[in-house]
This record gives sequence, C-alpha cells and structure tokens, in this order.
Amino acid sequence: MAILIEAPAQMRPAGNKPKTIEEFVGRANSDTSDVSIAKMVSPSGWEEPKQTPEFDEYTVVLRGMLRVESEAGLLEVRAGQAVVAPKGEWVRYSSPGPEGAEYVAVCVPAFSYNTVHRE
Repeated sequence: MAILIEAPAQMRPAGNKPKTIEEFVGRANSDTSDVSIAKMVSPSGWEEPKQTPEFDEYTVVLRGMLRVESEAGLLEVRAGQAVVAPKGEWVRYSSPGPEGAEYVAVCVPAFSYNTVHRE
C-alpha cells in the first residue's frame, strides 16, 4: 500500500551558516533505511566540512549553484544539473554563489549521522 508522507522532518545541518534540510523519506521521517530523499536550501557562502560517507549521494540542483569538491577535483553544479558522489570518497559541498542553492539529495542507503563521517 502507498504511504503518504504528510510533512518532512527537519534535520540538523552542518556548516558555517544555517541551512534548511527537510527529509521526506529516510531514517528520521519514514523509518526507511534503504534510501533517503531530502530537499535542501543553503544560503550564499555556506560550506560544510569534508565528509567520507558510507552511502552514494545523488543530487539534483533546482536553483542556484552547488559546488562539490572531492579528491577528483571541483565541480560547479548548476540548476538543471545533477552530480553523483560515490560512497567511500571524501566530498565537501558548498554554495558560494550569490543566490545560494536549492537542491534535492538522494542517499543510498539512507543518510545517517553515524555513517556520514564528517571531519
């Protein structure tokens, strides 16, 4: 049977500035461990610490630009684009542009504070 998710759970963000994280599906909101789906809004100048997660992260940028730094280099992911960050590799997200960024992140398996491994 289909399950209605009536509202997202507010998640605790990491980084130098306040950021909104609304988890619709995942460990916190729907007791789902296989996948998490969250909408995020980060302000201009936001950046988080490096992390080496135990999950793959698929991100679609809806507005603005999300900068993704990894061992492989630097990507600027703009509205209408997506990026895949594989598990086990360090990555750091930021939104240095003037309008910040709005994006949807899908983590497989689901995001967990215990498996994100932030510096």
